[in-house]
Amino acid sequence: MEARVPDCLRWSSRDVGGWLRRQGFPQYEACFTENCINGRKLIYVTCSSLPQIGVTNFQDMKAISQLIRDLLGVMEPSWSRSISLPRRDPLGLFLEQKSQTGVNHDLLTYDQFIKESP
Repeated sequence: MEARVPDCLRWSSRDVGGWLRRQGFPQYEACFTENCINGRKLIYVTCSSLPQIGVTNFQDMKAISQLIRDLLGVMEPSWSRSISLPRRDPLGLFLEQKSQTGVNHDLLTYDQFIKESP
């Protein structure tokens, strides 16, 4: 993978659980591993999805969501964003593509994604 793509996309669910433990949230390690949250699936983990996997403390939800955004290098989405504004951050859009499985998604590079984007 190229330098711009976070290494965490290659993590297994055990790697994600270990990372979460090291970040000070060992009580949620099993929530992530039992729900098979690997590095690619981290892209979709937000405050609204955390209760579904067992994280229900609101302060912990906010902190874990921020840690994931920091890890991936993406900004918090603006919910009041107008559709007339330019498209979202290209890295965030690229990470959404990389989160999917399959040969095409595995081989997709950031440079290729940027060239193919409208």
